Amino acid sequence: MYHITKESLVETDMDKAWEFIQNPANLNLITPPDMAFEIVSELPDEMFEGMLVEYRVKIPVVGTQPWLSELKHIVPGRSFVDEQKIGPYKLWYHYHALEQIGDQVKFIDQVTYEVPYCIFGKIAHALFIRKTLERIFSYREERFQEIFS
Repeated sequence: MYHITKESLVETDMDKAWEFIQNPANLNLITPPDMAFEIVSELPDEMFEGMLVEYRVKIPVVGTQPWLSELKHIVPGRSFVDEQKIGPYKLWYHYHALEQIGDQVKFIDQVTYEVPYCIFGKIAHALFIRKTLERIFSYREERFQEIFS
């Protein structure tokens, strides 16, 4: 099992930050273009407990994959979890949180994940999966800065 934590400090307020992250449609704005991210399911304007979000995403080497996430443990204005139900990972548990720091908001992403395919998955993780995930979260941080500036 692997873990990634990424924190991004952005000049905004909690209401604006929550309004942005609670809308799954905004994933398009913070996902690198080369991942060909596409939301398949129709989405309401606000998330709700147990909401399922279906999308497709391009995974290096593997190609385009379906992904189904369930949104859960929602604390309005503060945090939520998206958990992969169907997708490329054996396990994907992504905790999203916001924290007010003076006149800024800290976006916190904590991901626990497992890769499939035993030893082959571990080799792929060492060669490119970890680096790809770090690149994705760095891109998200850049986009947060642009969106909220």
